[in-house]
Amino acid sequence: MLFLVFRWAVLTMAILAASHLIPGIFVRDFPSALAAAAVLGVLNVLFRPLLLLLTLPLNVLTLGLFTFVINAILLLMVSGVISGFVVRGFGAAVLGAVVISVVGLLFNLLAERGGRPPRGGGGDDVIELRQKGKDRWE
Repeated sequence: MLFLVFRWAVLTMAILAASHLIPGIFVRDFPSALAAAAVLGVLNVLFRPLLLLLTLPLNVLTLGLFTFVINAILLLMVSGVISGFVVRGFGAAVLGAVVISVVGLLFNLLAERGGRPPRGGGGDDVIELRQKGKDRWE
């Protein structure tokens, strides 16, 4: 449950970031951003896999860039449902989808690291194994 709340908060922050960076995306207030994130999350769970499957050949031809178009369509759908969330035009929706994806990726990378330093320099990630027989290691 905590993971779901975290994902909702990340998506809300990404929507707010998109509204500040993209001139064609407007969020009236924080509750509107929360509602938009909730609806977008539900649409991502219900429709996004089907849309990705249906557009798989096009997505392969564009090396995955068509995914931003699918995300833009879902963003426009959310704009039609939530009154305090407005996306003006398809171009703004595509740019908003890119911003939301990048911000979500950055938040998720930070969450996965958990504040630890990058791997490779600390030595904390080394596991030492000793052979305890012909085919057994401990």
